[in-house]
Order: sequence, then C-alpha cells, then structure tokens
Amino acid sequence: MRDWFDTVGRLGLTWGTSFDLDFHMIPFHGDDPLVEKHYVSKRSRRQKGVLAFLAQDADTRVFCYANGELRKAQQNDAILRFVEFWKPRTGRLPEELIFDSKLTTYANLNKLNRMGIDFITLRRRSPKLLDEIARTPASAWHRVELESVSRAYKTPRVLDQQVKLNDYDGPVRQLTIAELGHEDPTLPLTNQLRRSASHLIGRYAQRMLIENNIEDGIDFFQMDALSSAVAMKVSCDLQLTLMASSLYRLLAVRIGNGYESAKSRHLFRDFIDATAGVTIGEDEVVVRYQRRAHNPLLLAAGFDQTNIKVPWLGGKRLRLVFGEPEFATAAERGVKSKTNIR
Repeated sequence: MRDWFDTVGRLGLTWGTSFDLDFHMIPFHGDDPLVEKHYVSKRSRRQKGVLAFLAQDADTRVFCYANGELRKAQQNDAILRFVEFWKPRTGRLPEELIFDSKLTTYANLNKLNRMGIDFITLRRRSPKLLDEIARTPASAWHRVELESVSRAYKTPRVLDQQVKLNDYDGPVRQLTIAELGHEDPTLPLTNQLRRSASHLIGRYAQRMLIENNIEDGIDFFQMDALSSAVAMKVSCDLQLTLMASSLYRLLAVRIGNGYESAKSRHLFRDFIDATAGVTIGEDEVVVRYQRRAHNPLLLAAGFDQTNIKVPWLGGKRLRLVFGEPEFATAAERGVKSKTNIR
C-alpha cells in the first residue's frame, strides 16, 4: 500500500487535506473460529466477517487507505493508525477527518485535537441527552440556511453550544440540528469552533459520499466477494480495490468533460467495456478499438499517442488505435499473432 501510494502520486493523482472515514464489514460465510462477528447496519444484526477501515479523499473521492486486519480490540484506534500512515507519506498530518459516532472514542478525539487535526463526528443520542434538548427554550435556537440549494430541508433549527465530554480536555462544539428530515435531532461534534454552522452541517453531509463509494466498491469491484478469510487475502483484495479506484479516478481526470465525478461503473461502461483487436508484432503490440461514440473523448485526451514499453511483453511497445485502419501498421505487416479481445 505504501508503494502504491507513492506510485500513484507520480502518475499525477494529487491528495487533498480532508478525508471521510468509515468501517465496512466484509461478510464471511465459513466456519473459521478466529473470524469475529460484527454488526451489519443494513441487516440490523451481527454477522461473521472481516472488519475493514477505509479512508476516502474528500476532493478526489479515491480510496487512499485501507486496513483489513482489524480485531474488535483494535477498531477504536484505527483512525490513529491512518494518521500514522499519512504523515510519512505526505510530510504532514491530515487537516480534517469526518466520521460517524461509532468509529472511535472520546479519548481518541482528544488525541486528534491535541495533534491539531480538525474533526467532525456525531454524538450518540441517549434518552437523557434528548430530554435535555427537549427542555431547551425556543429562544436558544436559531435557523441557518444550508449552502446546498438542492436539499429538501434547507433551513433547519440549530442549537450551537460548547459541551464537556469524558476523556476530552476542554470544551468541544456540539450542534443540535432539528427539522433536518429526521424525527430525532442530529448531533455533530467538532473541534472547529469558528466555522459557520451551515458549513459544518454541509461538510458532514458530504461524508455520505464514502458510503456511496463503498457501495460502488461492493457492486463494481466485488469487494465483498472474498474467497478466503485469511488476513493476507483480505488485505490483497482491499489493496486491489484501492488500486482500481485510483486508476479509474486518474482515467476520469484525464478524460475530463464532466467525468471527473463519475462512478467507476459509469467509466467502465463508456470507455473500458469495448471490443478491440490485438496484434502482436516483432517490436510492438497494437490494440485497435472499434468505432464507438466515446472514442473522440479518448482521442482528445491523447490516448492515441500512447507509445510505451511493456516490460513483461519482452519490451515491446504498446500503441492504441481508435477506429478502422486506413493502412496496415508495422506490427500488422510483421504479425506474429492476432486476436480479438473484449
């Protein structure tokens, strides 16, 4: 993972400063007694599986870190392991981390705050806390207008106050948000004391994108289709998901034209899932794609200028050609083998 992180940076993928964090439970259906049970929210039950910690760059929406070797006793500190990974790779600490209430403890929030890392998380709604909120006078609340104009609930009521938490030094900011489309209020916690409430609410809402990306990883990259519960196998599958996510994002950025935010499945359908003829000559390999509606975007991105040496093909050079040939290439004139692939 460290090597890939450095490599993808050289390929042109830049990293932001804000990250969305989440756990994902990868189901296991065998009888291995060492595999622990974890809670699966969408099934509302506990199930055997491998707990994976994922970090997504908020700007590029690329998975930049994964840990599939977590035990229950380690999951609260997974966020600190990510911070330890990030600083040597980039020379700086992450500036902002966004995560839900079950990811870590108040003591670890205190450690993040002492390191100067901004965070936004949620506080769990206990009956006692909800009772205190219900007794708060109406004059203490104020309305804010959210920055996203597409939201159905644009002007929620907010109670903005500083509170004390166990194992946390000093005050922490708590926003109590009502009339946001939920029956109970939402309770973000943050150490960002000066940012506007509307900005903090909008930023936490963006964290839901990592859940969408996890669903994309499950559906498209087959993240849940593990063939073994062995830790090395799980780590390998997670690493391949990180690599695929990064490569698809690099492709999207290079193509542009609105594809920068497209999901991997969309990119695959428009650009990757194509029929091509492969001609292997003495010195080069030519991949000739059939005519397709999206070929002009690949041409505009310069993919027709591809001319690179492939070490595991005896040093032969690779060229990509789009559309029907007007004349035979050198590889096709001295063809050794030719086949159609999809």
